[in-house]
Amino acid sequence: MYAKIIIDITHEKLDRTFEYEVPKDMEDGLAIGSSVLVPFGNQDRLCQGFVVGFAKECSFDPEKIKAIHGKAPKSVSIEENLVSLAVWMKEHYGGTMIQALKTVWPVKKEERPKEKRMIHRTVSVEEGRKWLSFFQRKNQKARARLLEVLLKSEDVDYGWITRKLGVTAQVVRALEEKKILTVERETVFRNPVQASGAGRARITYTEEQQEAIRIFQEDYERARFDTYLLYGVTGSGKTEVYMEMIRTVVSAGRQAIILIPEIALTYQTVMRFVQVFGNRVSIMNSRLSAGERYDQMMRARSGEIDVMIGPRSALFTPFEHLGLIVMDEEHEATYKSEQVPRYHARETAIERARIEGASVVLGSATPSLEAFAGCKKGTYRLLRLTKRAKEQQMAQVSVVDMRDELKNGNRSIISDALRGKIYDRLEKKEQIMLFLNRRGFAGFLSCRSCGYVVKCPHCDVSLSWHKGGRMVCHYCGYEEKVISVCPSCGSPHIGAFKAGTQQVEELIKKEFPQAGVLRMDLDTTREKESYEKILSAFADQEADILVGTQMIVKGHDFPNVTLVGVLAAVLSLYMSDFRAAERTFALLCQAAGRAGRGSVPGEAVIQSYHPEHYSIQTAARQDYEAFFEQEMKFRSLMGYPPSAHLMAILMISEDEALLEKGAYYLKIFAKAVGSDPKLEIIGPASPAVAKIRDLYRKALYLKHEDYQVLIAVKNKIERYIEINEGFSRIRIQFDFDPVQAF
Repeated sequence: MYAKIIIDITHEKLDRTFEYEVPKDMEDGLAIGSSVLVPFGNQDRLCQGFVVGFAKECSFDPEKIKAIHGKAPKSVSIEENLVSLAVWMKEHYGGTMIQALKTVWPVKKEERPKEKRMIHRTVSVEEGRKWLSFFQRKNQKARARLLEVLLKSEDVDYGWITRKLGVTAQVVRALEEKKILTVERETVFRNPVQASGAGRARITYTEEQQEAIRIFQEDYERARFDTYLLYGVTGSGKTEVYMEMIRTVVSAGRQAIILIPEIALTYQTVMRFVQVFGNRVSIMNSRLSAGERYDQMMRARSGEIDVMIGPRSALFTPFEHLGLIVMDEEHEATYKSEQVPRYHARETAIERARIEGASVVLGSATPSLEAFAGCKKGTYRLLRLTKRAKEQQMAQVSVVDMRDELKNGNRSIISDALRGKIYDRLEKKEQIMLFLNRRGFAGFLSCRSCGYVVKCPHCDVSLSWHKGGRMVCHYCGYEEKVISVCPSCGSPHIGAFKAGTQQVEELIKKEFPQAGVLRMDLDTTREKESYEKILSAFADQEADILVGTQMIVKGHDFPNVTLVGVLAAVLSLYMSDFRAAERTFALLCQAAGRAGRGSVPGEAVIQSYHPEHYSIQTAARQDYEAFFEQEMKFRSLMGYPPSAHLMAILMISEDEALLEKGAYYLKIFAKAVGSDPKLEIIGPASPAVAKIRDLYRKALYLKHEDYQVLIAVKNKIERYIEINEGFSRIRIQFDFDPVQAF
């Protein structure tokens, strides 16, 4: 038998398989994903490799085939199903096999286990007293102190002995040699989740919740493992439905993975599941130490836990009997990887479920167009929750035209209407959330008098403001100078929106000095547990107003919040991205959904310089299906996902001239191999940021309604790049159906 092995996945240049003979005594002990030592190169130096396949016959002269030396020490094998998933990811998203393996490999090396040591007395009390008298006569005080404690308690914690009694390891060894005691060691897995004893209150499910649970349970009992979209309004109790679905899976002896879009949501989510599943719940995220991540993987592998919660990377938890993957807030852009391979967690979860024989549940109040279109096509099953779980009314939403505020002399970011409502809630001791979707510098120019936005004449996207006085289209490369007068109404009040959360926080503190204010954004959440501290403080009503970016409007439940203010809805609307309207609609609906989740009705105020846009109007009505129909018309007209598929090719090089030439030849080659007349090629054009850290960037876009056509072109391009040395100094990445614009 022969094994196909990838050598040392830390070296990208070795992205190919090598064949090795499997020794007879290892045939039963190897599996796909096993880590082995193999002789490599002319010097036959031992290298670590990973088994990615087996064959009965080799492709070369059997006499020249080397044998596997043995299993690699202190390594972590990759499960067979995860290796299969990595193969699919490489084919589906591009990149190398090594990059795909690194992605599905949650922990790269074995960490030193955490041990609990106990000192156990092995002699009788009578014999122990004889030894105690002996130590006292010899003036061996440390030995006497230790034995005195052991005579009172047969077992004592090793750490307590050394800390409290001042007894050294040498003293312990001395008594161990005399067979007075033994040191017993037990491996203890680090657990980042501290389960509380609080149980969950009895829940009365709505008819819609019961129906969703019933459909899933009946399908599961029939071994019908499907993909479901749980489409429920904010506050409809999607999490409670997830729990019952997971309970069904766990009771059948299988495990579940719950994906959440951001680490910020971990705390609240985990606590709700701990109440139901206790210490059988764990988390996996980047904020854990290497030791903690390793332990969680070992716990998952050994069957010690049933439920794993975490962001995108938790998808690769090595469960042996995976039964369900839940993807909460599935519309979020964070589910798309920005590293090669640029996989989407939704598609990858569905593929892993297919491999494992598991189900997938996608949940959202504002589903991605891809997910809802999948329901329309019959690919996914639609489960609806149209009412809030506790029968609360949806928040009343009003839209404020900020152009009118300017006309009335109000140049503040806070409208008069919102200001009055904030004063009202503060008097009533109710809480307020203020949301500003602003990350980084200003992205576009708009007129504060009429709402006009400077757009590309060739594409239905805004021109992006670049330093140096330029406005650039990131899709076709069109460029013009920054204007100072609005071409629509002639107003001089045209420019970029520059307010950020910090400025808003200062403004709020100044205008409402009586209010306690918290801010939650990237700057205030850099430290470990900073999310939890801010959210806990606000939940405990230590502050009246929470100011933040989009992280404050996702999945949080604060019963005392009765007012949500969206300070500048237009900020996300005119990003250079065909998904801008979808993203804006989702954010506005999610923001409005934070209000009125307790006993008091809620209200949301959306401020905009372009209030007539369909994404804002439908969000104000919280009418997802009306938005879907309107947005799909745009996507169909322009050939954007999900009506068609888009493959973006990002090219990066430190040599600008070489990059220009490489991008040109890559386009020529793509035209030559993509003979399908329906294949559309756009670019190359400069991305949003054309230069980062002295590296120049170009992007090429290919559109086609058939995903497989794009994959075929991608495969040919990869081979073309591999055999042409001119591309050796150009880094090339593929992104299928991109979620974020380059």
